[in-house]
Amino acid sequence: MAFSYALITWNPLFSLNSTPTSKKYTTGSFQELSTLNNRTQIFSSLQYKHNFCSGSRFSWKYGESFNLLAFSSSNGNWVEVEAGARKEYEDDEFIVVNFYRFVFIQDPEEEVSKHLSFMQGRDIHGRIYLNEQGINAQYSGPSKDALAYVEWLKEDHRFSDILVQISPAISGHAFPKLKLRYKPSLVQLEEGISHLPLLDPSMRATPLTPSEWRTKLEAVNKIDNSLNTPKTNCILLDVRNGYEWDVGHFRGAQRPDVDCFRSTSFGLSETEVIASDPLANVDQEKTDILMYCTGGIRCDVYSTILRQQGFKRLYTLKGGVSHYLENEGSVGWVGNLFVFDARLSLPPSAYKPEISAAASGEQEVSHSFAKCYICESQVSELRHRNCANLDCNLLFLCCLKCVDDFRGCCCMKCTSAPRLRPVLPGHQRYQKWHTYRDLELQSR
Repeated sequence: MAFSYALITWNPLFSLNSTPTSKKYTTGSFQELSTLNNRTQIFSSLQYKHNFCSGSRFSWKYGESFNLLAFSSSNGNWVEVEAGARKEYEDDEFIVVNFYRFVFIQDPEEEVSKHLSFMQGRDIHGRIYLNEQGINAQYSGPSKDALAYVEWLKEDHRFSDILVQISPAISGHAFPKLKLRYKPSLVQLEEGISHLPLLDPSMRATPLTPSEWRTKLEAVNKIDNSLNTPKTNCILLDVRNGYEWDVGHFRGAQRPDVDCFRSTSFGLSETEVIASDPLANVDQEKTDILMYCTGGIRCDVYSTILRQQGFKRLYTLKGGVSHYLENEGSVGWVGNLFVFDARLSLPPSAYKPEISAAASGEQEVSHSFAKCYICESQVSELRHRNCANLDCNLLFLCCLKCVDDFRGCCCMKCTSAPRLRPVLPGHQRYQKWHTYRDLELQSR
């Protein structure tokens, strides 16, 4: 059986009373609506009842239908809204699913056991980590299994309204195997994150929906009127690694001088102004800090650190770049989105297929920022490769000529390394070393 999901797009159809409404809505619920009698809500079935926030996903069996109601925060009235276009997946169609939630889990080891039991007999590969602070999951599988796990998890009130990101897997599994276990830190930082107040929403950055983020982004970069004079009281902070920025980023965001999130130190310099730190010498009381990352979790974590440092006006892109691309397309974004799985890089059209050919053409022009690591010429493909030297394994962008000249390596020195792997064509990823070692032995 096929599964579907939809996005709440906040298109008001009519009000349930005569009081005017705005397009601002708050957390509410949606239910199956049977009839409307004299503009009064009457429910004959409560079969579908879930909590949701603007832009969140929900799933249902293919072929079923319902109306949606949202609670308006502007006047306290219920209004009917319409769902975005449904995305349908066949049972055996592979997808990649990402989500996280900060919530107290009293016995995470027991929680891990429950999740492992549910996974029995299901074809799911990926990384799913749990601890006392919540869950962080990225996995792939046929939609029947991948979405069944989401639905099972949402039956638990602690995870009932998680924002789930879904993208095409392209070619089978995006992860080699399933790692589902307890992990002390849901994301890695030098000092760990167990001491951070992640369970207190007031200590994290204020989340902005994709549409709210787009509005702020356009104000910062003056995209609408093509001015090139960003506001000085607002900083667009890319909370990712430098190599992620290299294949795609929001216009106006400085390239992070970071090779691993673990070592991120924006805003932590006390004695000197560091040119590579966008938050150095910033007015912590008056400056808006707009933070973004791939899916949102790194921003939530790092914003608590900045909050403790005294930064007051912190905002984060809810659901990260992937959620933004799905809702707003590539507006304000240049290039592709780096992802931490076998796909490595996804174009905006992977999240929003209806992006026009014209927009795709604009994206191609904007790729001029992406340079070959070796010769610094413009690359034709926004996708990293690993150095063929196993003992180097550097992740880098490379033009086709240098791939050929350096045999898939990042420098001439690596071409003479003892553990040299073959040049991989297309979008293939390297396997374990013994695969190539055994092939070499067989060829002798």
